[in-house]
Amino acid sequence: MPTRKVAEIKSELTVIEIDRVIQMAWEDRTPFEAIKMQFGLSEAEVISLMKAEMRLQNWQKWRARVQGRASKHAALREEGVQRFKSKMQRNITRNRISKR
Repeated sequence: MPTRKVAEIKSELTVIEIDRVIQMAWEDRTPFEAIKMQFGLSEAEVISLMKAEMRLQNWQKWRARVQGRASKHAALREEGVQRFKSKMQRNITRNRISKR
């Protein structure tokens, strides 16, 4: 399936859903497969959406952190790990992380 353009993705999702995708992408324990299951976005589409929604410097930091991370890719995870969300996860709204 070809990757959709960011404008198409944004037109299909609400602002709240886009915020949730960003939140899930930021969370280290949420694999891209979980985002695909809930929102139908491939890893490449999530990366494109994140790049469009974030400042370039922040996107580069996120991308460097996520690239090759075992917890973000279900195939690289240890067996038996089923969690998607950390108990310590902070809320992210409009690309801003809330304070505790």
